[in-house]
Amino acid sequence: MKLTDTEIADNYNDVWVLGEVVDGQIHKVTLELLGVARKLADKRASGNSKVVCLLMGNKVNGLEKNLFYQSADRVIMVEDESLKYFNDLIYAAVVSRLIKKYKPEIVISGATSKGRSLMPLVAVQIETGLTADCTGLDIDEESGLLLQTRPAYGGNIIATIKCENHRPQMSTVRQGVFKAVEADNSRTGELIREGVLEEEKQTRFTVLSEESYGEDSKISLHDANIIVTGGRGVKSPEGFKIIHALAESVRGAVGATRATIDSGWISYSHQVGQTGLTVQPKVYIACGVSGQIQHLVGMQSSDFIIAINKDPDAPIMQLADVAIVGDLFEVVPEITKLMSN
Repeated sequence: MKLTDTEIADNYNDVWVLGEVVDGQIHKVTLELLGVARKLADKRASGNSKVVCLLMGNKVNGLEKNLFYQSADRVIMVEDESLKYFNDLIYAAVVSRLIKKYKPEIVISGATSKGRSLMPLVAVQIETGLTADCTGLDIDEESGLLLQTRPAYGGNIIATIKCENHRPQMSTVRQGVFKAVEADNSRTGELIREGVLEEEKQTRFTVLSEESYGEDSKISLHDANIIVTGGRGVKSPEGFKIIHALAESVRGAVGATRATIDSGWISYSHQVGQTGLTVQPKVYIACGVSGQIQHLVGMQSSDFIIAINKDPDAPIMQLADVAIVGDLFEVVPEITKLMSN
């Protein structure tokens, strides 16, 4: 909503996280966003900004406890049969109405398939801006505005975006960009129940069912403690055989760069980077990966990075905690042998 003389920024407060539920459980990205929402709320100069999670679904009663444990001060719950399956028109109508009612200053959502469908609709309906796929969120100390950082122009620059004249300030963030805070089971909060209006249920289409399509890797990239990624240096689809072998030996997942995806060497579900997944494993092993910025934004938050490359000056080698200069076709099998013993 555009700010005017009568509609001023001071009318807006609180940091909202749009909660997402998958298979009856809170989505991991929601817990990650609650952590960063806590930091944003605490940095607001007003000192009374709350972390609010908007939780919508059919059978979500009881899930609010986990949200309180993970930093939420307030949960607005919308439970209705019409929300059994994700219909972005119904969800957007409800979210837009509640934003107008409660006037949050900041609204953030996971950049999941649902978030990417829902947030643009909401932004249009309430006439505000939206910054997608952010890799950083902070509060400007002077203006109090939300600083929304994301790669732009194919990852060639990092842009920091402000939404000065409209509220709320809205962003989507990919899973794995932030880390969830440790749960505090002693925390509690305020639960507010809202409903779905009959006119909001009347849409142009009806969702009859939902199906989840899993990745073709044995371990999800988001859940893996160890990720072994192959880059252009693997040279062919056959080159990924040693990447899979190492990943299996360390009980990890297989990642890939965009170049290998575009070449058809491995499926898109393995892609790590700006146009793929953002991951935070304990150990990230990059094999034949040059380390362009588009890839680095997807894995630079890994706890420990090992790079294997023939080029000692490759960008990934400068980022790595351990840089091994050598031919990956010689080095990787040797590591696999050691891990298999």
